Amino acid sequence: MVVLSQPPALEHCSLIKTCKPTCVFSGIPVIDLRDPEAKTLIVKACEEYGFFKLINHGVPMEFMTRLEAEALSFFNLPQSDKDKATPFGYGSNKIGPNGDVGWIEYLLVNTNPQLTSLKTLSENFCYAVNDYILAVKRLAFEVVEIMADGLEIEPRNMLSRLLRDEKSDSCFRLNHYPPCPQLQALSGRNLIGFGEHTDPQIISILRSNNTSGLQICLRDRTWVSVPPDQTSFFISVGDALQAGNE
Repeated sequence: MVVLSQPPALEHCSLIKTCKPTCVFSGIPVIDLRDPEAKTLIVKACEEYGFFKLINHGVPMEFMTRLEAEALSFFNLPQSDKDKATPFGYGSNKIGPNGDVGWIEYLLVNTNPQLTSLKTLSENFCYAVNDYILAVKRLAFEVVEIMADGLEIEPRNMLSRLLRDEKSDSCFRLNHYPPCPQLQALSGRNLIGFGEHTDPQIISILRSNNTSGLQICLRDRTWVSVPPDQTSFFISVGDALQAGNE
């Protein structure tokens, strides 16, 4: 899940040079999970883009908005308070090649076993994280089983069984991109968030608030911006699934 600061705090970010020139891409496949043709459409989207938007996903909107509110409250805490959560998954990165400046902070937790408490987080935050993780895990199981159907993988639960395993390394990452006070000091360097990468997992399930920033690379190596949609999820094929299908 991606959380950006409230829009007024980000007004000055229009001055930032992006890491790669991009245009807004309107061709992202949109798939209704309840569509009888979802299996065929998902396989096609994975083959052509390795990425698609999922609607009618079944994750309650209240789970998403509650987690976002709790996350913003946490990331707005004084740095000394956030640092107390470092042993429990809090971190921040300054990443990027060629002198680029990375600007991100995050919470990272393993989803197996179920998260029950993080000592430095509020009880409400822990409940919000738990509810969200359980709902998204159910979605992940359904999506990979549909993929298995479409790819004619037997048994149907082969992929979901890996995710359900208690030793699975499935993780939940909550990214926050705060305002950057050092813009004048960049001297023409790029300010980036997470940086160019692929994900090692079977799939990644992404959700953000209604602020742009997510980019993907097409087959022709063109980078494009994905229009934000805070009510939907974006599914990205991970290295494990791609390698297993080659």
